[in-house]
Amino acid sequence: MKKILRTFLLFLLAAGPAVAADGIAFITDMKGEVAIDGNSRPMLLSELAKGQKITVGPHSQASVMYIATGKEYVLKGASEYLVKDTEIAGSIMPPVARSTEWRANSRVLAQVATTSAASVRMRSVSVTKAPPAPRAYPGEGNIATLQPVFRWHEAPAAEFTLLVVGQDKAVHVARSVAGGTYKLPAKLRPETEYVWTAVASGNEVGAGKFRTLSTEALARIEKRRPSERAEFSDRLMFALLLQEMGATQEAREIWARLSQERADLPELSALAR
Repeated sequence: MKKILRTFLLFLLAAGPAVAADGIAFITDMKGEVAIDGNSRPMLLSELAKGQKITVGPHSQASVMYIATGKEYVLKGASEYLVKDTEIAGSIMPPVARSTEWRANSRVLAQVATTSAASVRMRSVSVTKAPPAPRAYPGEGNIATLQPVFRWHEAPAAEFTLLVVGQDKAVHVARSVAGGTYKLPAKLRPETEYVWTAVASGNEVGAGKFRTLSTEALARIEKRRPSERAEFSDRLMFALLLQEMGATQEAREIWARLSQERADLPELSALAR
């Protein structure tokens, strides 16, 4: 166990910190050859400090977003770029800029970046494991909807029961639900904690405990929800927003969809687990 831990720590130290000191911007996308201060292959979501140099190789590309303003720069190669206070400067090719309404939460950004970096590197020194079993949903934390589609291990027929935590009387009961999914016919109450179970032939096939977000938080999420055709970084930022709101299961689902789209970024599949 000590040997595994030492190996893990060496990988982290060799890779350098996932978050730069006094970070003012962070990486929202990468394709091809990208280096920061001469160190190749930075991690997606890594923070950048003033004065750092970004090198983008031929036919390669990187995107950088400023934490305070949400302004995003697309850097194309072959060229070198400098991180300045409020903008990216290009030595050969000027970057393309776009303004967004995103404002990254530095705490959540650091947490997600560190988690993904550790997960990617730990998997490189450990034996490959079988993919995890499908999670019951909603099964933990907050949810970003008042009318969720409940999911559990598929069974021929199950009885679904939903209760408010602390109350004995069921809010909703549905008998003989097939297929392992059930969409609640009515909306739940905001800022309320619920518990649910699905039982088939006397065996529990699904269960979870969750809390609905406030009306204000739900409105903020719906306002910021990107379309399937939105920019990659917009969908990535929405996953970070869900993470910030504590809707971790829904965030993981977005990480999973992004990882299918971008197999070249192993950080995404690490976040989906």
